[in-house]
Amino acid sequence: MTLTMSEARLTLQKVYGYDDFREGQTRIIGHLLERKDTVGIMPTGGGKSICYQVPALLQHGLTLVISPLISLMKDQVDALHSLGVRAGYINSTQDASEAGRILYEAERGQLKLLYVAPERLESEWFRERAKQLRISFIAVDEAHCVSHWGHDFRTSYRAIAPFVRELAAHNYGERPLLAAFTATATPEVTEDMIRLLELQEPELIVTGFKRDNLAFTVLRGENRKDFALNYVRQRTNMVGIIYASTRKDVEDLHNMLVKAGIPAGRYHAGLSDDERAQMQEAFLYDDIRVIVATNAFGMGIDKSNVRYVLHYNMPKHMEAYVQEAGRAGRDGEASECVLLFHPQDILTQKFFIEQSEALPERKAHEYKKLQSMIDFCYTPECLVTYMQRYFGEIDQQPCGMCGNCKDEREQVDITLDAQKIFSCIYRMRERWGVSMVASVLKGSRNKKVVQNGFDLLPTHGMMRHLTEKAISDIIYVLIADGYLGLSEGQYPVVRLLPTAADVLKGQQQVFQKVANELKPKVEAAVDETLFEQLRLLRRDIANKANVPPYIVFNDSTLREMTEKRPTTVDAFLKVKGVGEAKVQKFGQPFLDLFRHLEQQEASQDEPSGWYEDEGY
Repeated sequence: MTLTMSEARLTLQKVYGYDDFREGQTRIIGHLLERKDTVGIMPTGGGKSICYQVPALLQHGLTLVISPLISLMKDQVDALHSLGVRAGYINSTQDASEAGRILYEAERGQLKLLYVAPERLESEWFRERAKQLRISFIAVDEAHCVSHWGHDFRTSYRAIAPFVRELAAHNYGERPLLAAFTATATPEVTEDMIRLLELQEPELIVTGFKRDNLAFTVLRGENRKDFALNYVRQRTNMVGIIYASTRKDVEDLHNMLVKAGIPAGRYHAGLSDDERAQMQEAFLYDDIRVIVATNAFGMGIDKSNVRYVLHYNMPKHMEAYVQEAGRAGRDGEASECVLLFHPQDILTQKFFIEQSEALPERKAHEYKKLQSMIDFCYTPECLVTYMQRYFGEIDQQPCGMCGNCKDEREQVDITLDAQKIFSCIYRMRERWGVSMVASVLKGSRNKKVVQNGFDLLPTHGMMRHLTEKAISDIIYVLIADGYLGLSEGQYPVVRLLPTAADVLKGQQQVFQKVANELKPKVEAAVDETLFEQLRLLRRDIANKANVPPYIVFNDSTLREMTEKRPTTVDAFLKVKGVGEAKVQKFGQPFLDLFRHLEQQEASQDEPSGWYEDEGY
């Protein structure tokens, strides 16, 4: 039986409450309905789960979803249950009897989707039981983990291809449909995914890494603690995540926020399992609005109403940054992603690389990725364009929203400073790093400078009017702009690139802008009183259902409710994000509220106090 996109759209409307798919979703789902192996590369928050859930609901048999995180499995299954979809998961938190019960339901055809971790495929017991299931489709989430060059390489992902071969052999050569999804894959990693998962002539859909609702900003030279405190204070009614590189920074920031009277959580690997679980749950259930965390937090967190992600330190590579920043605005509402950069971050990340037990070739690869992240922090070009180019997209237009695009100040001609820097590097024979070059230009007479005779160079002290940090900043901008290059490794050497020659000859000018300032975003007009009433009502319903509030309805759905104020089931179903199952499960209290408001407005009464009076 050939499935059509019209059937898929009908399922989307009835189950999920959305009128149509996004462009990338349409293309991916279309290929899967034609039973073609598919690779979907979509940004975090781009709607990957719908790409495999809708085909799973339309096809016969069971869909096996391979997911690396326990928390993500539970969230996805809870969300599917709220939509009236039969789904289950098997993970290490369950005992044998519970896992056996879930598999029994799957064998009897009572489940449409079953979530498992990749490690499960290494279990002979599971592989034998899986042969009894009618698995027609396998969706691999976070598929970049299969690649040694992926940022979260997990050896268990290499068990997927042998598992699929076993199923095909058991079913006389009939192989399940296979799809791989990720948010962060360079062309090199994409090739690995296709090869190592043994996809058969797959369709490759890259929807792009640009998300129009996210505004990116990189700030250099800020007092980070003061900035973070003021930033959060200005957004006390918003949900946010602050990422820091070390446990110490997390603890210091958390203590600062709490002392300032801001309810905040913390999350890092030094806390006990119970403490981390409590913090995560408090954040998911909106008991706290902001959480300070290391990169141990967030994987699998499908919280839709995060309005900002503040990076207190520079992440180790672009993949980590895009994934972490992408946790903002998953509901499509306007959100901010701010990165506070300090040169010390470079040393911190190099320390982490050196302390790892990775092989030398892997470390060299990590240093290369770190340099790309450093270039991102210094580039004056559109930040989104830089990300897109990193992940293999070309010929992209500036986003018009990021801190660099919105920086309207005039550019400063730094050609003379650039010539001084290039000349100094040339005279130092391109054998030294950024800090040493800056020391010479500043006119330092430290031991290394004198021992190597650099104090005798004509460029010694030529930029003594600037601090060494300011000189280093200019050098990093010139690296980001492609005038200079850095060798790979723990101690990279700065070298001249061909474009620097044109500048030295006076044939090309160099321009630079000073550090950007972050301007507060003007919030769209909305009935905040009603929105808060809806949020409290949602929270009460979520507590009774024992699910996070965003599983009931996300913030963008609540905001549309404040505009449409539906009083009938048909009107409610026209609100984005409201499907038939959700109306049946959660709709009545909201309908009662809007009907009550309508009656009060008709009689010219004030609507205040309804929520408390009615006991919702």
